[in-house]
Amino acid sequence: MRAGAQYDAVIIGAGHNGLACACYLARAGLKVRVLERRGVVGGAAVTEEFHPGFRNSVAAYTVSLLNPKVIRDLRLAEHGLRIVERPLSNFLPLEDGGSLAIGGGLQATQAELAKFSKRDAERLPSYWDMLERVADVLRHLVLECPPNVGGGALDLVRAFNAGRLTKKLDMESRRNLLNLFAQSAGEMLEGWFEGEAVKAAFGFDAVVGNFASPYHPGTAYVLLHHCFGEVNGRKGAWGHAIGGMGAITQAMASEARRLGVEIDCDAAVESVSIAAGKARGVALADGSEIEAKTVIGNVNPKLLYLDLIESSALPPEFATRMARWKCASATFRMNVALSELPRFTCLPEPGAHLASGIIMAPSLGYMDRAYLEAKAEGISRAPIVEMLIPSTLDDSLAPKGAHVASLFCQHFSPDVNWAARKEEAIGRIFEVVEGHAPGFKRSVIAQSALSPADLEAQFGLVGGDIFHGALSLDQLYSARPMLGYADYRGPIKNLYMCGSGTHPGGGVTGAPGHNCAREVLRDFGKKL
Repeated sequence: MRAGAQYDAVIIGAGHNGLACACYLARAGLKVRVLERRGVVGGAAVTEEFHPGFRNSVAAYTVSLLNPKVIRDLRLAEHGLRIVERPLSNFLPLEDGGSLAIGGGLQATQAELAKFSKRDAERLPSYWDMLERVADVLRHLVLECPPNVGGGALDLVRAFNAGRLTKKLDMESRRNLLNLFAQSAGEMLEGWFEGEAVKAAFGFDAVVGNFASPYHPGTAYVLLHHCFGEVNGRKGAWGHAIGGMGAITQAMASEARRLGVEIDCDAAVESVSIAAGKARGVALADGSEIEAKTVIGNVNPKLLYLDLIESSALPPEFATRMARWKCASATFRMNVALSELPRFTCLPEPGAHLASGIIMAPSLGYMDRAYLEAKAEGISRAPIVEMLIPSTLDDSLAPKGAHVASLFCQHFSPDVNWAARKEEAIGRIFEVVEGHAPGFKRSVIAQSALSPADLEAQFGLVGGDIFHGALSLDQLYSARPMLGYADYRGPIKNLYMCGSGTHPGGGVTGAPGHNCAREVLRDFGKKL
């Protein structure tokens, strides 16, 4: 480490992982400064008013994957964070006028499945047990640094410890683990269930933030990735942060400031300063420079290495591979102010279903068509739409009697002229909702929409990718973001990565920030 620098660490980006990393470093006694390009901390996990009296989470929109250790260590509850669980996980209105609800306990979900298939209802406990056995083992790896392929003794220890975890699985669970990493979600689910609705309910998680058909190999892992979480100690549950997702990052920022972290907004980093093959600080867009012993990028790896670093400072093969880092989620994100709650044809009266994730994609075939249409035409004719109405759980988000809805939609290709086709996309999304809840369009007071291009411009989500890089087998664990660089370091000394482009990947988890901080502290001769 270079002596005499102004800061021990400067972090590029005040998203949740950057804030988590800052807290851990400051807690260990390091002098830390966080630089945020936007005028507010939080990255994609922010709450903003989009119409007078109506506030909502802007991009990230629901809670489950936020790691419980991070919540405890960063004292988020003491800083006001409160998370409430959804009464149901998901609700699917179906094309024939029926519906399917997932959640409310095993027996309640079995009763719902039995409306379509007695066999599926009987198999549900075994399916959930299979997922939980595998997810529970992988949860132990979430806060661990992956072994670097071709690394030293420490990497051998990491590989050995990871192997010990999988050894705890019986042979059938090991086979399931292999299937979940290699198979498509469609293939996996069709091996378990016969009902189209239940396959759609579980298969939706395989395409969230993933520009793929549920029949693409590897999508079963994306489904599994969404099973790692918990809410208030209940594994696999989903919840809402009172005040929106910004409540999480505001609590993190409060803890960071309590620990002495300096946080600057409207401070865009122009480049990482490098001398003699080592990072020595950053240069800002306003022409100022900040010296630091270490630089930590909480941005997409592609942005860090290809936009903020001179290509001559990188090994050619590294730069070539980083240019091929896959980023595309085909996500279109909307917030809608509503004069009243939607009335779904299948279940028109208010109830627990309106406080769940409402999935408007009744079959895997529907999801497959949405993907194929987006690949061929740029925009799905009938998009996949998930609606959440967080104001049913949080009356701070909308005026009394009114509501806000989050719409998370797939598939919309990043490679589209979004300046010309954004209104077309909004129209198609609204038609899907209107088809299930007549009168929805009439109830819309105002809306805010983010295309893949908007997500990239506003939040640095390259290709609109909410995960900072596809969760495909070639971009996971020791290969995230690249074989040989899985330990939150890259080819430039004193330069680290703490964003979702590192292990364990995307979602509002705080895990990459935690793990990166441990590696930085190791190089400072300190412990987390």
